[in-house]
Order: sequence, then structure tokens, then C-alpha cells
Amino acid sequence: MIGTQKLKRRIEKSNQKRRLRKARGTVTKQRTEEKPRYYGPMSAKPPTTMDAIQVKQGSDPGKKPPLTLLLAAPRGFCAGVERAIRIVELAIEKYGTPIYVRHEIVHNRSVVEGLEKLGAIFIEELDEAPEGARVIFSAHGVPKSVPQDAKRRQLFYLDATCPLVSKVHVEAERHHSAGRTIILVGHAGHPEVIGTMGQLPDGAVMLVESVADAERLKPPENAALAYITQTTLSVDDTADIVAVLKRRFSSIAGPHKDDICYATTNRQEAIKAIAPHADLVFVIGSANSSNSQRLVEVARKAGASNARLIENADAIDWTAVARARIVGLSAGASAPEVLVDEVIDAFRKRFDLTVEEAIVTREDVEFKLPRALVTG
Repeated sequence: MIGTQKLKRRIEKSNQKRRLRKARGTVTKQRTEEKPRYYGPMSAKPPTTMDAIQVKQGSDPGKKPPLTLLLAAPRGFCAGVERAIRIVELAIEKYGTPIYVRHEIVHNRSVVEGLEKLGAIFIEELDEAPEGARVIFSAHGVPKSVPQDAKRRQLFYLDATCPLVSKVHVEAERHHSAGRTIILVGHAGHPEVIGTMGQLPDGAVMLVESVADAERLKPPENAALAYITQTTLSVDDTADIVAVLKRRFSSIAGPHKDDICYATTNRQEAIKAIAPHADLVFVIGSANSSNSQRLVEVARKAGASNARLIENADAIDWTAVARARIVGLSAGASAPEVLVDEVIDAFRKRFDLTVEEAIVTREDVEFKLPRALVTG
């Protein structure tokens, strides 16, 4: 069994670091606005207690082998994902089917398949939607050319871009208007990166993916520079890249507040708290989910000898679990809580299970819905 006091000290240290960053102005303030309805099983919000460890389920009597499941909190859906899913649901309720969604609304197959059952049709390009269709843009954001094309074709559209991604778009335009060359820290080919780079003319944004990229970057001579970042990156890896940029280009401008979103930061802090104490860590999320992939990487760097991404309970490697006494569990920001519940149930069927929840912070962030969906 894990030493509870040791884990509490680990989480308290994490909280102290978070409070220090907040005092320095590097943690995004979490604002509460209009409250959307929660999607399905996520109606149960994270526990309100700030206790570092909370036992959720005691051991079952019987002959099953004992196992402790460390549950990271926060985990799962963030406010931007909640909003995007609700936009699709409300659009179907208000306008009927079909509703076309450009790209997966969020990167999770369970969510996408659930919305398909309601009547959503997912497409990759706008020209796949017929004339007169109603279209929703995904939470990752789109290049400016996409809504322009929708207007040209007289399509009705709703924008489900996460407001924190839209913030990065605004920053990019502000720097461009000021005559700066923009350096975007992000992953090539990710929809968010494509959307952010697509806010500006070709050549206005230079993409950096790693410390090595930052070291060899050659911006235009005597150019004024600014950097922005993808919202779902590893906090630590991004800090290393930004440090190189600031060392090489001392006058480079940055965001007023961190571009990496609160949910990415919180989920990474939570998995750091449990990873060193677990023999095996599972992160629930889809393979194309950037924030889920980063959680696996963060868990490994935080001390997890074995950290794996799983789509759902069916993907669990029970041979690996058999060698573990303590298993850590988290979920990416696009993974619904129902998948967490199913994983816990799968463990309970096989083990005399104790679930302990490691809570590093609470979240109360909510984003407004588009006016078209909340007015008559």
C-alpha cells in the first residue's frame, strides 16, 4: 500500500509550486461565466474537498488479490470540451439533423460516436457539406479561410473553438499588426496549430516543435519577434523551449498570460502527484489527443516506470496489471468520466480494490455558449 503521508507531502509540494506560480502571475485565472449543462455522466463534478487523499471505495471482502488505484484529480473533460459538445447537442435539438461538424469536435472516439448517434455527421473539409447545410467548427479552431468559405457558400455555421484557443488567435493577430514575426510553439499537423497559423498570411508564423528547433531557428534578420504556444503542450517541455527563445532573442515578446490552458496544466500537475507512487499508470484518451499523449509523457518523466495510453477499459493490458500493486489512473481533457467509471469497474471485477483520489486543485471554469443557441 502507498504511504499516505508521503503522497500528501508530494501533493502539498505540488500545490505550493502552483501557488508560487500564481503569485508570479503565470497561472491563468479561472473565470466562471454562464453554466452549461454537463455532458452525460460528467454531471458529477470533481469532489469539493481539498483533501489530498480521499478514499472513494473501500476494499471488497473476498479472495481477489488486493490492488490500489490512485485516481488523479482533476481529470477528464475541461470547460472547452464541455462547451463544444454542448454546442453540437443544442444545435441538433434546435435545428434538427443532420448537423455537420468539421473535424472531430474533440479528439475522443467515444464522444464522436455518441454524437453521431444523435445525428451529427463529421467531415474533414467544408466542401463535404452540401449547400444549405448547418456546420459546426471543432474546439481546436480553424483557419480564417474556413468561415470565409462558409459565408461564400451561404452556409449557417457555429464556432465551437475553445475560448482559450481563440485567445491565442487574438494574440497572433495583435503581434502581426505590430509588425512582429511570430514563433509558434506546437506540433506540426495538429488541428489547433493549423488553425492558429491560418489566422495570418503564409510566412507570418514560424513553427517550433522542440528545443533543437529553437536552437537552430533563423528568423528574418533584425525582425521583431513574439512567441505563442499551442494550448495542450507539456508545461515543462514548453518552458524549456521558451527559455531557449528568450536566451537567443532577449527582446522577444510573449503572451500576457500563459497560452497553455488551465486544464492542461492542472491535469499534468495531478499526474505528477501520483506517478512516482504507481507501478503502472494508465491515461484514458484517444491516440490523436495531444493533451492525453502529453499526460503519458509527463507521467514517465515524473517517475512512472510504465505509463500507457488506453482508449477505454477494453484496452487494458491485464498481464501488465498483474505485476502491479498500485496503479495510477487519469484521463485526458477530451475523455468523458464514464470511461473512467468503466475502467474502475473492470479493476473491481478482478481485484480487491481500493480507490484513492489525489486532488491537487478544483476547477470551476465555464464558458458561454453561442448566442444563437441560447436565444429564441
